Amino acid sequence: MNPLVSIITPTFNSAKYIAETITSVQQQSYSFWEMIIVDDGSTDKTESIILSFLKEDKRIQFYKLDKNSGPATARNVGIQKAKGNYIAFLDSDDKWKSEKLEKQLAFMLEHKVPVTFSFYNEIDEEGKSLRRYITSPLEISYLKLFFCNWVGNLTGIYSVDFFGKVPISNIKKRQDWVLWLTLVKKSKVIKPVPESLAFYRVRNNSISSNKLKLVKDNFNIYYKYFNYNAVLSFFFMILFFLNHAIKKLIFVKKTA
Repeated sequence: MNPLVSIITPTFNSAKYIAETITSVQQQSYSFWEMIIVDDGSTDKTESIILSFLKEDKRIQFYKLDKNSGPATARNVGIQKAKGNYIAFLDSDDKWKSEKLEKQLAFMLEHKVPVTFSFYNEIDEEGKSLRRYITSPLEISYLKLFFCNWVGNLTGIYSVDFFGKVPISNIKKRQDWVLWLTLVKKSKVIKPVPESLAFYRVRNNSISSNKLKLVKDNFNIYYKYFNYNAVLSFFFMILFFLNHAIKKLIFVKKTA
């Protein structure tokens, strides 16, 4: 029997992109999935677009929060509703390549790993290639992940049978990094499928586009989440950005 993959998709005012995101899931060569979309209080046409897909595909589920509560809350609602043997994440403006699930599940079985991710490409707000291909080392320990977030959240999958359902932290930012740290702490290592299986959309108002905000958010992970003192948190933050610079230099490839 084929294992079921639960795909968790939080959304907020994503009318411009959500149809592409859902379509990329429907086009998967692996068909045993459920897509759980949790709307975080959208005020645009996001809901009506999602409902149009629900009429045609019973594998898609839709839940709407009473008020805007943030992506962590939306993801946790999705995780609670999930029935799958595996949990994967896909934000409402990103896309998967058609063999994403098939290749990752085969990789996990072959390498006997309970959690994995993949390389990915970056696109702009209009879906045009930014000619950047994001790769990583072929084996990542907890310590490596602690000093650099190698896992693109849109590519990650973990086994519910191995980990159970792991809730998303309610910290304001960088919840995805904390999740993968939590998983790798138990699994010891995480290995990527060494090819691009997804498209990450870089938006002008995204967290990653605001460098100063990113510095603050990373400091707060060490200081407020892990409870290190301010001096050590600052030191760890410096190490993080040194590793991030190395990542950009060595592991971000230019494409044609």
